[in-house]
Amino acid sequence: MKRYVYINDDESSHELFCDNRISNRKYTVLNFLPKNLWEQFSRFMNQYFLLIACLQLWSLITPVNPASTWGPLIFIFAVSASKEAWDDYNRHLSDKKANEKLVWVVRQGIRKHIQAQDIHVGNIVWLRENDEVPCDLVLIGTSDPQGLCYVETSALDGEIDLKTRVIPAACMGIDFELLHKIKGVIECPNPDKDIRRFDANLRLFPPFIDNDVCPLTIKNTILQSCYLRNTEWACGVAVHTGNETKLGMSRGIPEPKLTAMDAMIDKLTGAIFVFQIVVVMVLGIAGNVWKDTEARKVSLDLVKSLYAKFIDWDSEMIDYETGIPSHATNTAISEDLGQVEYIMTDKTGTLTENRMIFRRCCISGVFYGNEGGDALKDTKLLNAVAGSSPDVVQFLTVMAICNTVIPIKSKTGAILYKAQSQDEDALVNAAAQLHMVYVNKNANILEIRCNGSVIKYEVLETLEFTSDRKRMLVVVKDCQNGKIVLLSKGADEAILPYAYAGQQTRTFIEAVEQYAQLGLRTLCLAWRELKEDEYQEWSLMFKEASSTLVDREWRIAEVCQRLEHDFEVLGVTAIEDRLQDGVPETIETLRKAGINFWMLTGDKQNTAIQIALSCNFISPEPKGQLLLIDGKTEDEVCRSLERVLLTMRITSSEPKDVAFVVDGWALEIALKHYRKAFTELAILSRTAICCRVTPSQKAQLVELLKSCDYRTLAIGDGGNDVRMIHKLISVLALVEEKGCRLQEQLIIVLESSAFLSQYSFYKSLVICFIQIFFSFISGVSGTSLFNSVSLMAYNVFYTSVPVLVSVLDKDLSEGTVMQHPQILFYCQAGRLLNPSTFAGWFGRSLFHAIVVFVITIHAYAYEKSEMEELSMVALSGCIWLQAFVVALETNSFTILQHLAIWGNLVAFYVINWIISAIPASGMYTIMFRLCRQPSYWITMFLIVAAGMGPVLALKYFRYTYRPSKINTLQQAERMGGPILSLGNIEPQPRSMEKEVSPLSITQPKSRSPVYEPLLSDSPNSSRRSLGSGTPFDFFQSQSRLSSSYSRNCKDN
Repeated sequence: MKRYVYINDDESSHELFCDNRISNRKYTVLNFLPKNLWEQFSRFMNQYFLLIACLQLWSLITPVNPASTWGPLIFIFAVSASKEAWDDYNRHLSDKKANEKLVWVVRQGIRKHIQAQDIHVGNIVWLRENDEVPCDLVLIGTSDPQGLCYVETSALDGEIDLKTRVIPAACMGIDFELLHKIKGVIECPNPDKDIRRFDANLRLFPPFIDNDVCPLTIKNTILQSCYLRNTEWACGVAVHTGNETKLGMSRGIPEPKLTAMDAMIDKLTGAIFVFQIVVVMVLGIAGNVWKDTEARKVSLDLVKSLYAKFIDWDSEMIDYETGIPSHATNTAISEDLGQVEYIMTDKTGTLTENRMIFRRCCISGVFYGNEGGDALKDTKLLNAVAGSSPDVVQFLTVMAICNTVIPIKSKTGAILYKAQSQDEDALVNAAAQLHMVYVNKNANILEIRCNGSVIKYEVLETLEFTSDRKRMLVVVKDCQNGKIVLLSKGADEAILPYAYAGQQTRTFIEAVEQYAQLGLRTLCLAWRELKEDEYQEWSLMFKEASSTLVDREWRIAEVCQRLEHDFEVLGVTAIEDRLQDGVPETIETLRKAGINFWMLTGDKQNTAIQIALSCNFISPEPKGQLLLIDGKTEDEVCRSLERVLLTMRITSSEPKDVAFVVDGWALEIALKHYRKAFTELAILSRTAICCRVTPSQKAQLVELLKSCDYRTLAIGDGGNDVRMIHKLISVLALVEEKGCRLQEQLIIVLESSAFLSQYSFYKSLVICFIQIFFSFISGVSGTSLFNSVSLMAYNVFYTSVPVLVSVLDKDLSEGTVMQHPQILFYCQAGRLLNPSTFAGWFGRSLFHAIVVFVITIHAYAYEKSEMEELSMVALSGCIWLQAFVVALETNSFTILQHLAIWGNLVAFYVINWIISAIPASGMYTIMFRLCRQPSYWITMFLIVAAGMGPVLALKYFRYTYRPSKINTLQQAERMGGPILSLGNIEPQPRSMEKEVSPLSITQPKSRSPVYEPLLSDSPNSSRRSLGSGTPFDFFQSQSRLSSSYSRNCKDN
């Protein structure tokens, strides 16, 4: 499907296409209530609450007033709905601001100021410097004589480098005064969300051009939400408007994300439901446990938001160079960060600075820069440049003009380069320092100054670098002699195989390997002279392919392959991309915390390996071992995968001592034909280097680990990492200083969230059990011991405030966490919130219910006692126990926590004194009478002593004789002594519901289980021992698929 956009036609497109009104709202006035309720009740926990509330309407099975049941339920859901409504209202305000922004638009041949929402497809829109682009535009004019403009696309792809955009060739030379009169038609596809592709054609009507078809690409567009930079003005034709822009098609309201803790709470809620079914069948009562569980939902949501804010407020989690602090964009998944097991990281711009420096080169077999490490200071190269060596001149010419760089002359006369990539910027600047200066570009004419003389080239065609082709092509014509030359640069595997027959490329291969071993980024440069008739024939095919609307990119690549052969390889460049400061230390710390690392990069294999070595990603030889998965056919990849799998199954080395390396070609085959085997390898391996991978392959790898139920975090800097990032719940774009600091927050977040969830169930179960016990002495009549008001106050007020301040609690100090990062393994293994820990809190609630009920009944169950007195004594006992339980579980007290715990206890009495003073309350004078009775206070003392005594004794026993690793560190903090070793932390056993089916392979009997070939391109690679390795001080490494540690992996 395609659309025809008529330029500057005020009437034709109004009814065919939408206007430019954008709307990011999730709800409308009509669908808000049903849609919001549907979303809230999509979770089992909320469905359970609704069921219990409905049961409360049946007076035969519950003595509780339905108002006390439905009131809190409606309130809780109203709070959640109000939050959604508020967020949606803020989106509406943002939309309104964007829609009402004033822009310049041509209407009836006159430029007018209108609101952005009134732009229609076909209108000509004028922009000034720093203006935000209101819709998707096809450029037709700019203030630059060469038809260029610069846009910031950070809102689209996260990249802050300015992008160059250019007007179509058909619009070159049109006067400024004529632009508002231009007429024509744009044939383009229907709206889509691909921000990197725009395949269309432009046809201008006479007198502007004689109806020639001009192909359009993404380079001829500026998209909605980009900003015009460094350009005085630009104008373009609106082709996509409103929510049909590329950004509008890709944006969406994020769906609620279910964290691991939320999933566990749903399961525990199911267990509670089963328990209640039993109670209903036996005793005929139910419904009192639900209220606080729902209050827990609101409390936990609030705590999550506060933890996200703690990350924002942390003064140490900041990029010190720019002063930009960290920002948590999602407040609902804070605790998931504490359970991250795999980090999938990009290399360039994430582990490295993305600041490229030209270091070395090899030209016609001669190496430059090897001695001093800087080719720009190499005397041999400088002398060759001064002597105008033909090979060096050709090499530098390709460096200078085989790119998309635009030279800009500053006010001082200096030449500045606007490049879309750091690699191109480094190469062009290096060529300029070697006296091959890219001086000017006027339309399609390039000017190069070489040793004082100016050389002009006409750019005939350009095909930019893509991750699939891995090379760039530029066809230029020498204006002096009329020769047509094809220039190309790219990865070694995309250039060297296409060298002309007879050219010796061994030296270039050695140069690539040598530079890669040093961790440098390599590019091969080549050229080829074209005959006039050969170019003319090819040019017709290229023009035809460029104007097609279907599979344009594939057709252009196919046509270009007709020229990309018989290259004369000129040489190899080597560029350094330095590591960010602190990366090795950060990775080492996170590695000790049990987090596994995968590097996903588009760089060459050896370059990626050297970066991995330098940033402590893997261990160096002889301790470290790299297992290579390679091959160009299915059989080759199968054999390679078999060998690596056998080694990974038997190894007992440290995680970073054994890693597998796979390139994009082998990865494509493995994911397509041996997905189950590769999934097993992913589970077994804690370190992987995936090189020469495309953005789509990054996304596939992330999806693979997600399918195995691993908590995975992606780190990237935008651009080609967008697909990978979109696949994940947990996403970070961190600089090096933030990584270690983040871990301190993670443990605190998960510890307190786990306590909050389990404590909320505990205090609810206490009341439930007391009700059950009371039913036995009331003849199973269904009479409620507590009135509805007391139950509601207990759940909503009396026991909620102390829990909320648990966000301030710290199990361990920051220094201790950094000294022993392995403690994070407790979070990953699920030791803080699981059925076992919940069973402990369940037992505590049963015990405390027995204590409160037995002591209260024996003290106050006599003939003269009122039911309200008995109820208030039992409720008071519960409140006292809750205060001491919270105090016992708090590790670091602050004044606010003391006020919350003990102040809440005082508030309980103040509130009930006030209620007791109201005659119509049903509790008239109850609290006054109780507080005057010594027996009441003795009862409270007995309840606290009997309830907390065994708990304290058990806690003392565990801390003294069976302390956990966290307990050991807490004791060391209190005593002020160092902890040198904590022994081993054993992984939490997990059942595998679906076994991963390995390859049908048999290990040779004669094979030594500790030997694997070294990573080498040579077929005669020697074998070397893996070595025994040294186990972690904190926990013992072992096979990830051992009998004590298996994983639930979904069948792919």
